Amino acid sequence: MLHTARLVHTSDLDGETRAAARRMVVDAFDGGDVDFTDADWEHALGGMHALIAVHGVLIAHGAVVQRRMIHQGTSLRCGYLEAVAVRADWRRQGLATAVMDALEQVLRGAYHMGALNSSDAGRSMYASRGWLPWRGTTSVLAPSGITRTPDDDRSLFVFPQEVALDTTADLICDWRDGDVW
Repeated sequence: MLHTARLVHTSDLDGETRAAARRMVVDAFDGGDVDFTDADWEHALGGMHALIAVHGVLIAHGAVVQRRMIHQGTSLRCGYLEAVAVRADWRRQGLATAVMDALEQVLRGAYHMGALNSSDAGRSMYASRGWLPWRGTTSVLAPSGITRTPDDDRSLFVFPQEVALDTTADLICDWRDGDVW
């Protein structure tokens, strides 16, 4: 079966759909190598959501939100992927591919680059789609200044669009509550 994700901005999600998406994503991450927190859900809001539902039940979700990255002294407009998940009983049926197709369409049309922090389970999928593992150091532009984030150094992937990226350089993200990457 061929799946296609529907793209919807956060502002156009009704309360019921937003709540169902949150429940589905939390359930999908349950028992995995990542705890999905309230802050993680907050990070997924304010951008475009890729949604797949069957008979009115949401089975796959992903979001792309705008962030700023600093790379080699330049501030770049980044589409950052959040809350990419497929319901456990629907995995291995091409749903993640359909969600990523939709999110990458947004990246190609609106951003200098894409980025995401991958769980262990997602690494091979992102690499197979042309996402590049970040080999350099990572930092955040925190309220106190640029602060290294060494725990995130090997979990970041990027998707260059309008700029050449040196994936061995330092990459600095903008500040946010919760996990900064």
